[in-house]
Amino acid sequence: MIKNDLFLRALKGEEVKRPPVWMMRQAGRYLPEFMAIREKYDFFTRCRTPELASEITVQPIRRYGMDAAILFSDILVIPQAMNIEVQMKPNFGPYLPNPVRDQRGVDNVIIPDVHEELDYVMQAIKATKELLNDEIPLIGFAGSPWTILCYVVQGQGSKTFDKAKEFCFTQPLAAHQLLQKITDTTIAYLKAKVASGVNAVQIFDSWGGMLSPVDYQEFSWKYINQIIEALKDDAPVISFAKGCWYALEEMSNSNASALGIDWTVTPQFARKATNNNITLQGNFDPVRLLSPPSVIKDMVKKMIDDFGKDRYIVNLGHGILPHVPLENAKVFIDAVKEY
Repeated sequence: MIKNDLFLRALKGEEVKRPPVWMMRQAGRYLPEFMAIREKYDFFTRCRTPELASEITVQPIRRYGMDAAILFSDILVIPQAMNIEVQMKPNFGPYLPNPVRDQRGVDNVIIPDVHEELDYVMQAIKATKELLNDEIPLIGFAGSPWTILCYVVQGQGSKTFDKAKEFCFTQPLAAHQLLQKITDTTIAYLKAKVASGVNAVQIFDSWGGMLSPVDYQEFSWKYINQIIEALKDDAPVISFAKGCWYALEEMSNSNASALGIDWTVTPQFARKATNNNITLQGNFDPVRLLSPPSVIKDMVKKMIDDFGKDRYIVNLGHGILPHVPLENAKVFIDAVKEY
């Protein structure tokens, strides 16, 4: 039994004394103890070494005591397992030297045995569960099929993902085949994660907002919903689609346990769009963590007041930034705990 189950109760929509809190990207780059590990080991070594991944996962918990931990990993371990080379270049980000841009490329993409190719993730989950000792829940995650496709086709990060969109719009048949392969792999991967011990999963659709509402339905939501349907009986699923406020109503009618939202919508809008019938997670602007501590504290209180304490998980509207002062992150977490 998990001792602090506030996060899981909020996902079920139960009444709570205060909302739970965690931060996207909490295991990482703003922590000095993380930087010390980063100096010794390259990115994918950290992901692939269970002792390192589990240590990085619990670092923020030791320091701040969030209500949930999220496994240190990366969304791009999926394409790696699917026979697509992914490099992580310092000061550049992900780089895929052989992007998939035609039918032949799609045919070369495999649906792997996740238990074999991604066993290191499962080992990291088991190691993390030991360190957490049932104090708090552990979240596993994956990128949405569309977001993975963005990197696989573009070959790197982008402000527009124009090549990814062009591929979908000019070769829709190949694009849908690729999206389905990613979806099938992701379902198997998340099911294996749940079997290994994660208590909930989150799907990150970081680039969903690049698509128009019509294209979002066709190239992103359709596939996220497949994942939700496949996982709904195994564990709670949180769907976080950045920039997709226009799809909130439809997403709230799915079997997701919660929807993550970014800072571009008000709590009132989000509650109205979802008919107040689903747990919401978010949506503090990560850059606001650079505000003076007293301002952060006031804003967090107002945010909780506006969302309401039930059916709500306090989080950022996207990942925490590397240059956020440690004290400010603490103020954010403490403001929730003191609510």
